[in-house]
This record gives sequence, C-alpha cells and structure tokens, in this order.
Amino acid sequence: MFKLKVRTAGNGTGILLPKAVLARLKVAKGDSIVLTECPEGFEIRPYDPEFERQMALARDVMREQQDVLRELAK
Repeated sequence: MFKLKVRTAGNGTGILLPKAVLARLKVAKGDSIVLTECPEGFEIRPYDPEFERQMALARDVMREQQDVLRELAK
C-alpha cells in the first residue's frame, strides 16, 4: 500500500506516483494510464491502445445489436 498526497499542479490538482509504483506499472514519464472505477475502489493500469480498440468495437456491436442482446438476457 502506498500513501499518496494530493497536490496542486499548475492550475489543477494531481498525485505523484513513487518510482516503485511506476516500475510495477511499467510506465514512465509521458506514458498514459487509465483509472477505472471498480466495486472495491479504483484501479490504475497502463493505457493499452489495442484494448481500447477492442472495447470500441464491442461498444459498436452492443449498440447495433441491443435488441438481440436484450432478448438473450431474458
């Protein structure tokens, strides 16, 4: 567990991640990360453009086939 402090950063607010956390996430300065809300709290992961592409395709299919999916859910 890492205790992080919320700080002012320019005109915004942010947190600084310790080097050990960055190493475990396998990210460096300038990389993107994703913050996801989960039932247990929040999860931080490195941004994966391939995963984002797959999720966009899945959202398109779900939007186009929402009637079929609704029937299957019954």
